[in-house]
Amino acid sequence: MNFLVGFLNVVWKIWFFLITVLYVVVVGVFLVIPLALTDKTFPIAYKFIQFWGTYTFYGMGFRKKLIEKVKLDPNQTYIFIANHTSPMDIMLMLNVLKNHPIVFVGKAELLKIPIFRHIYKRVAIPVDRSNLRSRAQVYPLAKSKLNHGLNIFIFPEGGVPDDTTLVLDQFKDGAFAIAQETQTPIAVFTIKGLKEMFPFDYFKGYPGKVEVTLLEIVDSSHYTKQDLKAYCRKIILENLQNT
Repeated sequence: MNFLVGFLNVVWKIWFFLITVLYVVVVGVFLVIPLALTDKTFPIAYKFIQFWGTYTFYGMGFRKKLIEKVKLDPNQTYIFIANHTSPMDIMLMLNVLKNHPIVFVGKAELLKIPIFRHIYKRVAIPVDRSNLRSRAQVYPLAKSKLNHGLNIFIFPEGGVPDDTTLVLDQFKDGAFAIAQETQTPIAVFTIKGLKEMFPFDYFKGYPGKVEVTLLEIVDSSHYTKQDLKAYCRKIILENLQNT
């Protein structure tokens, strides 16, 4: 029985790969790359990116329960943060944030993927966290995106924790330093369920309903960088532990 479940999970993950790659090749190359060449045309490209996330999320059998404890201002730019537990987190947040075009700050390793790298470097800010120069370049790039009315999304843990029993890893400084420098409010989300439903383990997972909560919009000007980081981690952790 365990073998059968593992086999079906592998098939399911292959399906994820196929529907993701198909859209990237067909739509990404011919539409997203040209439209994402400038920050001015990025919101148009984002409609296709957002649709990619949405159809992938639902196409894998997931549904969402969105809880909004506060409302986003459609005319305000934000730095969005959330806990990170699954590759499906990105698709979920693209589905949630329909009206706020987001640029992800993500791993530079993804630039090694053929074809996808050409799209990735136009729709995201790649960062090699082991490289001081790469980390330093994130700040001016993020500031430029925010100045052009775009939004930044950062998973402040810096990746998915290796320890699968860990509820929430320690936060990196990046999101909070950018927020302080640009005086941009931070919109804080939590994601529950995807850690179990769609882990990086190819032999585990199942479709189901994911709970995503917009907890708070934090005014970055009211905190020091370290206090801002500590406060955002505190409210995320409290929500995750409140099951």
